[in-house]
Amino acid sequence: MSLSKKVFLITGAGGGLGRIAAVTLAQQGAEVILLDKSIPQLEKTYDAIIAAHGATPNMYPFDLAGANEQDYYELAERIQTHFGALHGLLHSATDIKAFTPLSCLSTRDWGNSLNVNLNAPFLLCQVLCPLLEQSEHASIVFTLDSAVLAAPAYASAYGVAKAGLQALAHILAAEHEGAGKIRVNCLIPGPVDSPLRKRTFPGEDKSKLPDPASLAPIYLYLFSAASLGITGQTIDARTFHL
Repeated sequence: MSLSKKVFLITGAGGGLGRIAAVTLAQQGAEVILLDKSIPQLEKTYDAIIAAHGATPNMYPFDLAGANEQDYYELAERIQTHFGALHGLLHSATDIKAFTPLSCLSTRDWGNSLNVNLNAPFLLCQVLCPLLEQSEHASIVFTLDSAVLAAPAYASAYGVAKAGLQALAHILAAEHEGAGKIRVNCLIPGPVDSPLRKRTFPGEDKSKLPDPASLAPIYLYLFSAASLGITGQTIDARTFHL
């Protein structure tokens, strides 16, 4: 599934799942734009791609929690100027401090969580969809979390944002389905041995969890021609079979 000459933007590219996705796409020849607020983490993903003999990536330091609308338009303009095209967007960035009662949540943490987990995907789509529409086929993938979609106690702002993100994806998919150029889907990675999982479930036996690399075939499916015509779906990695 060669992705040569395809351009993809990955948010949270310095994290565990974002890194797996970036390496997977780059190994197939794609030009990946690595977006994350942490430059050291971006550099680790860059090095992982080079070590895997993937196409040389591009780093774009960007703080989703503090960015304003103009920052997003500047990002879109730079992608247009430098690459001239965009074929996909993966929103893998996540903000969660801890599972906590809403009564204990500060307004700052509430705002940061909604900015990263929900407002950022909306703003990215607002500025990037015109560029994505210039491609014959483009793919947008949002990362969900099955642990909070049912809105359990202590899901906090993270749960609110992920529920809203799923609704956003369904609305976008319906609005773009007629033109047939942009497909929009959600991915539930399920529990994997990622840095985020270690932080949010510290007492869990991680030896029983799948390696994040197990998600590579699903990322390739969602961003390659194999998923053409698939839109408005929520794909659960635990039950999905290629």
